[in-house]
Amino acid sequence: MDRPILKQQEIPYDHPDSRYMFLPTAEKPFVATRPAIALYQQETILACLRLLRDMADRYQGLDYLQVFEDPDKEEALWFIEDDTGGAITALLPSDY
Repeated sequence: MDRPILKQQEIPYDHPDSRYMFLPTAEKPFVATRPAIALYQQETILACLRLLRDMADRYQGLDYLQVFEDPDKEEALWFIEDDTGGAITALLPSDY
């Protein structure tokens, strides 16, 4: 399975806003929109989440928005982590 390519985040990894761990919990569940699942498939989305988890551990956090691109797809795959009380969501830009 070819995974989409993760774009470089817009802020430096050592920036104070680069603090999101992309670690699903009962309080912060991981969800994906139906269009994202239809375009990228569940296995690919989960592989992307695992990569984000590894990178968050390596850098002690990431920006809240992470973007994967696949040249064969018409839309990018976004991952957004909300603050407290929210979720970690995989979605397409058109879902936003």
